[in-house]
Amino acid sequence: MNKHPHCGVGMQNSSLQRRVLILILSLLPCITLAAPSLQDLIDKAEPNETLLIPAGTYKGPVMLDFPITLDGQNQVTIDAGGTGSVVYIDTDGAQVRNLHLTNSGSSHNDIDACVQVRGNFNIVKDNQMDNCLFGVDLQQSNSNIVRRNTITSKAVELGMRGDAIRLWYSMNNKVTYNKVNKSRDIVVWYSKDNTISHNTATNGRYSLHFMYSKYNLVEHNHFYKNSVGIFLMYSDDVIVRDNYIAYAMGTTGMGVGFKETSNAVIENNQFLYCAVGIYLDLSPYQPDTTNQIKNNLIAYNGTGMLFHNDWTGNVISGNRFKGNLQQVSVQGAYTAKRNQWSGNYWDDYQGFDRDNDHVGDTPYQLYAYADRVWMDIPHAQFFKGSPMLEVLDFLERLAPFSEPSLVLEDKTPLLER
Repeated sequence: MNKHPHCGVGMQNSSLQRRVLILILSLLPCITLAAPSLQDLIDKAEPNETLLIPAGTYKGPVMLDFPITLDGQNQVTIDAGGTGSVVYIDTDGAQVRNLHLTNSGSSHNDIDACVQVRGNFNIVKDNQMDNCLFGVDLQQSNSNIVRRNTITSKAVELGMRGDAIRLWYSMNNKVTYNKVNKSRDIVVWYSKDNTISHNTATNGRYSLHFMYSKYNLVEHNHFYKNSVGIFLMYSDDVIVRDNYIAYAMGTTGMGVGFKETSNAVIENNQFLYCAVGIYLDLSPYQPDTTNQIKNNLIAYNGTGMLFHNDWTGNVISGNRFKGNLQQVSVQGAYTAKRNQWSGNYWDDYQGFDRDNDHVGDTPYQLYAYADRVWMDIPHAQFFKGSPMLEVLDFLERLAPFSEPSLVLEDKTPLLER
């Protein structure tokens, strides 16, 4: 008796019989054993045990309802089979690390995710997460760590993907060194005192979206090729510093945006190649507050800074405005001069520095000429930066038909050292 090389079926030496059997086997898939359940191993473990999972693929979803460490040693896959979340953490003090988590369900209502966290002092780190609707979802969960995970959503339209990392009513968490690609957003809603640092997000919608979230720190992140870099909505006292944000293009593209946000500090960031570098709408909103926008590189954008209206309360200092098609514009108004402008570098400054103190001898003044056409007439935005509008702008500067409007004045413009 010979053994069939595929599924171990015995057969006689007859050539005809062998041919018939090979034909039958080519039409029928081989029967494979189902992946074992990881939950059985978890249920047999002791609290606070480190479970070194044997290499292989295991069925999910799995539930951690007592403190335990799951360590896949980068040799373990947990596959939820397209139903629910892959891992549920409903405890304090658990760890999920060095695992490949994949194939969650597709329910937005249930927030099907690679990892759902409903507890405190948990750690989710060094995991590869893919084909999950959401990545890591934290709800009413405090003092957790989400670190060094690689996260990709399901291959659906951008608006139908879930969020890579989602914080909802969650405080004092650290989200650091994660790599996000082709997900939707990283969101922080109704959450305070969180640190979002050293993450990379590409090919998504909002790299980072705050809603009603105060006292958060955002630093050393790389966000590029997303629709929006960072958006601060009704979120006060947020610090955004030392981030690289680039290629936020499209009709809503912006590096960082404000909506009724106060006491924010935006410093030492790079906003490059975006439709709008910085966008402000009714910000700061709270009485007697300011927003500090300082020491940023705002370069090669369609518009360096765009104000939704004639607002006040922003202190803009020490920034470098270079290579923008339009340095500063105001929608629905002609001026942004009610804000404080001081010590910025403007690459279109036409003054001198005769005393060599690296400060211009005369103020930098930005006037609105023909560029108002694309601000006032929406369809004309298609021609923004085109030779036609550049010629109109030149003619307006050469021989204005009406008094141009002063958009801003920086009395101490810097010259590059």
